[in-house]
Amino acid sequence: MTDRVNQILQNEEYQQNYYKNEECEVDRVFCKHDMVHFLDVARIAQIINLKEELLVSEELIYAAALLHDIGRHEQYRKGIRHEEASAVIARDILPQCGFDEKETDVILRAIRHHRTVEIKEQGNLDGILYRADKLSRACFACKAEKDCNWKGDKKNHQLLQ
Repeated sequence: MTDRVNQILQNEEYQQNYYKNEECEVDRVFCKHDMVHFLDVARIAQIINLKEELLVSEELIYAAALLHDIGRHEQYRKGIRHEEASAVIARDILPQCGFDEKETDVILRAIRHHRTVEIKEQGNLDGILYRADKLSRACFACKAEKDCNWKGDKKNHQLLQ
């Protein structure tokens, strides 16, 4: 990876939004949208990418994973769907970190669709991000699983799929 992914982490707007998410989830007992989740998604996505020989750039995978839930606080505070809020925030951050327009568009599309079940089998960043996001959740080992408002078929009860 080049410095572009690290630039996302160091970006002031990224950090501000990250801490807004953290503030909104301070008392959350369910899955958090924090650095552990972002890195789990990135690493699982890269494993999928390598295993399926999809040839998606590792930088694009990490950028999408770091940004896919960065607008979660907007959903809590304003009712804006977090995938849309995250894409708006990412649109500002990515060019500041050296991503060109084409790369930015690919990442934004994946962020916007990371909750769209119809894309899960796609062999591109969209499908990889969707699957990695779901696989990152260890519902099978969660102490709060019984109180979770996710429907049964949405929960991840498997280690591998």
